Amino acid sequence: MKDLPKKKSIRPRLALTLGRSSLLLAVLLLAGACATPIGVTSVGTQSMYRTLTSNVISADRPSQYSEQLLTRLGLRERFEEDPELVLAALRGPGEGLSREYLFVLSELSFYHAVHSQKPEYFLASAVYAWAFVLGKSDEERIAAIDPRLRLATNLYNLGLAQGFEVGEEATVVLEPGSRKLPFGQIEISMDDQMLLWSGYRMTRFVSLGEFKVRGFLNRYRQAGIGAPLAAELTAVGTGPEAAEARKRIPPRLKVPVTAVLRIEDVSTGIATGNVQGRLEVYAADAATTMEYEGRSVPLELEPTAALAYTLEGAPIWDTEIGAFLSAFKPPFSEGLVMMHPYRPGRVPVVLVHGTVSSPARWADIINELQNDPKLRGRIQFWLFTYNTSNPILLSASDLRQSLQLVRTELDPGGRDPALDQLVVIGHSQGGLLARLMVTDSGTRFWDAVTDTPFDKIDVSPETRALIQRGMFFEHQPYVTRVVFIATPHQGSFRVSSLVLSMVRKLVTLPLTVVTGFAELTTRNTGLPKEAAPTAVDNMRPGNRFVRTLSASPIAPGVTAHSIIPVTEEGPPEGQNDTVVKYESAHLEGVASEKIVRSTHSTQSTPATILEIRRILYEHLGIACGLECEVPERVEAAMASAPKPEGPAVRPDAAQSP
Repeated sequence: MKDLPKKKSIRPRLALTLGRSSLLLAVLLLAGACATPIGVTSVGTQSMYRTLTSNVISADRPSQYSEQLLTRLGLRERFEEDPELVLAALRGPGEGLSREYLFVLSELSFYHAVHSQKPEYFLASAVYAWAFVLGKSDEERIAAIDPRLRLATNLYNLGLAQGFEVGEEATVVLEPGSRKLPFGQIEISMDDQMLLWSGYRMTRFVSLGEFKVRGFLNRYRQAGIGAPLAAELTAVGTGPEAAEARKRIPPRLKVPVTAVLRIEDVSTGIATGNVQGRLEVYAADAATTMEYEGRSVPLELEPTAALAYTLEGAPIWDTEIGAFLSAFKPPFSEGLVMMHPYRPGRVPVVLVHGTVSSPARWADIINELQNDPKLRGRIQFWLFTYNTSNPILLSASDLRQSLQLVRTELDPGGRDPALDQLVVIGHSQGGLLARLMVTDSGTRFWDAVTDTPFDKIDVSPETRALIQRGMFFEHQPYVTRVVFIATPHQGSFRVSSLVLSMVRKLVTLPLTVVTGFAELTTRNTGLPKEAAPTAVDNMRPGNRFVRTLSASPIAPGVTAHSIIPVTEEGPPEGQNDTVVKYESAHLEGVASEKIVRSTHSTQSTPATILEIRRILYEHLGIACGLECEVPERVEAAMASAPKPEGPAVRPDAAQSP
């Protein structure tokens, strides 16, 4: 019997097949585990938050709310291809639009306006946003925490500003008339009286929404409705009333204002294509809210940006050296400068700058304090500017005369009690001027010069009047509080013989001072034969002026405070701020003395500003609360913490006094 051939084994093939199948199955399972059709991916909190909150303003793409509606309607791709067609379809007949549709129409109109630069779509965005935020609806009111509420308000504000923008310099033209809309037109009316402001007319508006601010500690803004603008001014009226109204307002001031396009019956306007709107302009110093249908609505405010825009390239920076070297042209003819018209009931806070300086150096203090919710509406800043090389007694007499004059002009009947509670804050030389406002000098300054009685001198009537107003001081009873910042009560150690020699060669004093002093010394015996002194002479340690002033007491009833910068840690004794020694700035008997770690120019130091805020709170009877407690806690904690090893780092050198 023949042997049958042996059958080949199938086990190796089967094993190979099973092995390949298992590998394929494993790969498929692994792939399925990594990327199922629906699932989640961890991307981190910040990345996810940016995705959820991005919108047409922040990321040049519609928000999730608009994308959801477009996706739900199957219109995402079509919107990219033909946005105007989709926007028209979303509006439809314009009747009965829900808040969801109003929001999406506002955002997508803004998106298309940015890419097409068609102003009618910016205005349409503002109209739809107004309807979403303030329009009447049968739906429930929008919850305050709904993110669309803030976004829609921003769309209204920016849509309004860019809808009226002309040119590339952010110039906004506010005027009545008919403007085109994608679905019709908007008829705009305007009350021309709203453009008048303290003897000026607002003639050019600049949008602040796209400005980045530099140089300030903080940028303050109030969220609300309306386009925040800076208004440039043109004088109107030639009569005495108009001239008086703008007398102390710098013509280059940029006024922070808010423009609102008030739309009545917006739902009917959208439905008919005939929208009725009224342009309103609110100056920030006069209003922070608007009334709409019985409720108070906050206005969008950008006070810091407006102040920065005012100071951008302003001539005032050039006056700092110019007003020191030459006294022929005073920095401002009226001495006292106001940032806005006088407001009865607000306590004036008078800021007096130092040597080779200007009111611009108070910018951070003004920005911080006028935006303090407890101080806003209760204080008003007045800025005194002067030729800082003039004899200090002469500058102080100019300050006194300016204060007396402004009080008489603003309140001739004496009915405003706020004008009897003035606070004068002086930095460096400005502190010496402030001190003379609360000093009864008697004949001290005259006696320091000569033994000859004043009524016995031989001079012309003009020179006698000049000397009298500059040598004899009585405290001003309406100045009830003074603050000295880095003030050289006993002079500045930086004033040397070399410095004095250079100053005398460079500085030009007023002709009346030079000739008057020469007349006094040549026509009378017993007087020192010397040239008229400059302010720098006055601040030399040991000078008879600082010796006499430092020995003169502050008038009773006046509350005085000192803020003294020193550059190093530890006790202030023996230290200085690079210009003034602590011992010179220290004054016995003040209500408070605050030591801050800073160089001489300390006006932008947070600790200095906090102390001024605390003093103003005290002056107005406001509880300080956390604004005072938190810095004190941190200071106490730092004082008890272990000190780091190594030498302390000295701050940069400061400006002159």
